[in-house]
Amino acid sequence: MNFFEPLVEQHHAIELLTAAVAQKRIAPAYLFAGADGVGRSLAARCFIEFLFCQDIPDGKVASVQTKLHKRNHPDVLWVEPTYLHNGQRLSATEAAAAGVKRKAPPQIRLEQIREIAQFLSRPPLEASRSIVVIEQAEAMAEAAANGLLKTLEEPGQATLILIAPSESSLLPTLVSRVARIPFYRLTLKAMAQVLQQNGFEDILSHKEVLAIAAGSPGEAIASMQQLQAIPPELLGELIQVNKSPRNALELARKIDKSLDTEAQLWLVDYLQYSWWQQTRQPRVCTLLEKARQYLLSYAQPRLVWEVTLLEMIQAAA
Repeated sequence: MNFFEPLVEQHHAIELLTAAVAQKRIAPAYLFAGADGVGRSLAARCFIEFLFCQDIPDGKVASVQTKLHKRNHPDVLWVEPTYLHNGQRLSATEAAAAGVKRKAPPQIRLEQIREIAQFLSRPPLEASRSIVVIEQAEAMAEAAANGLLKTLEEPGQATLILIAPSESSLLPTLVSRVARIPFYRLTLKAMAQVLQQNGFEDILSHKEVLAIAAGSPGEAIASMQQLQAIPPELLGELIQVNKSPRNALELARKIDKSLDTEAQLWLVDYLQYSWWQQTRQPRVCTLLEKARQYLLSYAQPRLVWEVTLLEMIQAAA
């Protein structure tokens, strides 16, 4: 059985992970490094299926795969960044369902790292080892990252998989304790294959979404959802290069009022593409990149957009 069959184009990662299992040299921790949406989480699930199904009868493979697909296997803990709302931790999905306006990016918190340690303190129930998958590991707060170090040093009968964009997005002390598995952006042909297989072939007609995604099917799907969620009239006003300072200030107010942080970060990418197509001014892209960093640093969004839009008008003049 080819457990990595659902994974498209990531041949190097598949080769490294397959060899690790075949040689029975499973590392205590891995870093699945690459862009969002190129198959890192899917690869983690495929890898775990491959590991867990080595020593069980073929008749039980489907049961293991079902549990992993539903993320309810007793020996696997999936950890993802959370928002803090009224004293409760909410995942991105839970926050969206609750209608919570997210003013800051989610984080992996120290409490979640403590839960990992608690999970690993007991022996595995069904498999030969316990597995912890930390999605968006770059979102770990500093205290959480430091707290994870001890677990990485003494994982016991377990393997941890950190999913992050690159080694540079994590503390060097964490990177030194993991085996790196690289993931790459997909070709346009592979992008089309993945989008068609998942019922998103209409995205292929939106060149701006494909440009923003840059070889990431997951980013393409997320970008399309953002594009459909943002009011078309607001987008129409924002891509007009020739606007007055007064218009810019009004647009900053509308952005702050109607879009959460996640949508504003996506908007940065959209405007970089749109304004570059019109102006070919590198400074405009630089200004928007600065806006992204300010938003990620929890600066006041309205002020960020006021300054950015005013400077963009000047740069494009």
